[in-house]
Amino acid sequence: MTAAMTDVWRLDQVSVQLGPVRALQGVNLTIAAGERVALVGANGSGKSTLLRTLHGLLPASDGQVWCAPQRRQAMLFQRPHLLRLSALSNVALGLWLDRALGLSWAEARARATQALARVGLQGIAHQGGRQLSGGQQQRLALARAWGRQPDVLLLDEPTASLDPHAKREVEALIAEFAQGQDEPLTLVWASHNLGQVKRIASRVLYMGGGRLLADLPVHDFFNAEVLARVSPEAHAFVQGEMA
Repeated sequence: MTAAMTDVWRLDQVSVQLGPVRALQGVNLTIAAGERVALVGANGSGKSTLLRTLHGLLPASDGQVWCAPQRRQAMLFQRPHLLRLSALSNVALGLWLDRALGLSWAEARARATQALARVGLQGIAHQGGRQLSGGQQQRLALARAWGRQPDVLLLDEPTASLDPHAKREVEALIAEFAQGQDEPLTLVWASHNLGQVKRIASRVLYMGGGRLLADLPVHDFFNAEVLARVSPEAHAFVQGEMA
């Protein structure tokens, strides 16, 4: 079986309860290795909850979550958490503390240096991570993820709070990462930017009220006739966002 045919996750009737809120409701989903899956929908639709469930940060209240063993994955949030350290140390410390990588401090610093160069931040390696611009901070977070050499990358609105130039830079890096060096990464990310979804995704999931209401290849999702037939809610959302 090739990597492209291997499932990374299988969700069977998964629900997640967060206090009084049913954040996910009966989600059935399979994601295969190498797919580029965009999650779209209004705020509160369940996108972030699904990402956190896939990453293992939130347990299922009902149903079953199966994930492929021995996968390496990383997750980026809309506002990355950075320590009061240099950009280089922010990356190196995370790599050094990851027991699965088994790196010495010298090895972690060397890989962190490579990671900063990969995202174009080698020139600010010794600047404080928290003093960087929003776009630079997100690129720093991408460097930290890239340093782990993941098979799977999850992103929660990675360009939402950035200016247009920074958005283009971060989007370009995400697209490059998705291609992978030896084989494509599995990419799952939440986005309100439908242009970005068109450019990067191979598959689009539309969520509403914690439910998965549409699951289509990207070309079908942006075909108004097909989308209206599959999910009137998703069609109305796209028409509103594209207006």
